[in-house]
Amino acid sequence: MMNRRTVLQGGAALLAGGGMIGGSSRASLAAELINLSFDNGERPIVKYPQKRPMIGLTSRPPQLETPFSVYNENIITPNDAFFVRYHLADIPLEIDPDKFFVEIKGKVDKPLKLSLADIKKMPSIELVAVNQCSGNSRGFFNPRVAGGQLGNGAMGNARWKGVSLKAVLEKAGVQAGVKQVAFAGMDGPVIDKTPDFAKALDIDHARDGEVMLAYAMNGQDLPILNGYPLRLVVPGYYGTYWVKHLNEITVLDSVFDGFWMKSAYRIPDNDCNCVEPGTAPKATIPINRLTVRSFITSVVDGAKLKAGAETRLRGIAFDGGKGIKMVEVSTDGGKTWRPAALGRNLGKYSFREWHFAVKLPAGEHQLKVRATSNDGKTQPLEALWNPAGYLRNVVETIRVTAA
Repeated sequence: MMNRRTVLQGGAALLAGGGMIGGSSRASLAAELINLSFDNGERPIVKYPQKRPMIGLTSRPPQLETPFSVYNENIITPNDAFFVRYHLADIPLEIDPDKFFVEIKGKVDKPLKLSLADIKKMPSIELVAVNQCSGNSRGFFNPRVAGGQLGNGAMGNARWKGVSLKAVLEKAGVQAGVKQVAFAGMDGPVIDKTPDFAKALDIDHARDGEVMLAYAMNGQDLPILNGYPLRLVVPGYYGTYWVKHLNEITVLDSVFDGFWMKSAYRIPDNDCNCVEPGTAPKATIPINRLTVRSFITSVVDGAKLKAGAETRLRGIAFDGGKGIKMVEVSTDGGKTWRPAALGRNLGKYSFREWHFAVKLPAGEHQLKVRATSNDGKTQPLEALWNPAGYLRNVVETIRVTAA
């Protein structure tokens, strides 16, 4: 708990250079690296403040991927294993919660500066929601695309607590004719010509009662690398909208034209949000809701199982907020599918656990899993491509040998 002044002691050096660890920690996560089958270099295991050993992608700014085995521990992703993604390297290493405030300005009747204490006095809301990086799984795109070559671990599921953005906007008084609300945080560029990171939501979305200014994550203060002391939570939307270290909210009577909305984080504007590999889309729109996805978490690719013995497969599924209707498993490479049993429901934005018991005869097998959401959307059997490497949700395959 960070009650007075948060200083990442020793963190500055780690954030500048990336803390390497070795020995047993490296050995225990070796399988994670083996299963990241990229052609562009090793993924080191790194240790940062408030985090367990994680997969390091970059150190400036820090990008940390959750080891995939973590998703087999619990449907809720622990704070110390939750992925980290920054665009800009000038991130706040010293934050005094007593001096922190978020400013609400622009087309409002009463501009506000709310302290952390002010926000915590307001009625709180709480929900479980998946935060997934837009580039999660980008490293598996073929042909390869530019950007961080992430595996599947840039996602996490947490219980978030805070105050609804709707309540904050009502407190300030939104004026007539407003179109969007823009958000900015305390992190920034180290080079002046780099655009500061800011995102925007349509006013109706901002006032839906679910978008949240979160100050707690799984019952604790937000970790510093996950946005302490306040971050935006946009349930069902990709993590690019989940602004960390949130300290500025601007109500606009126009469409926000900042770089990270107008030029970056765009997807093809068509039904599949995809194009033929190597081509450019004719038109694009801002990335928005999560696509439906599912994973096997209990068995790793290349595992050896006992032939004829019951193996209990388990995993997770999620989508952009309709909720999971069905999960199906195939043990014959997708020729036939059988329904899995769904686990407890923590809400429409949460991971949904699934279970499936199987007895495999001797030989090699391809295990596949696919999810269907309550609005009938399901995962494609073949990967869809776009030049930014977003939205990957192809049916995953785990190859095992039973002997």
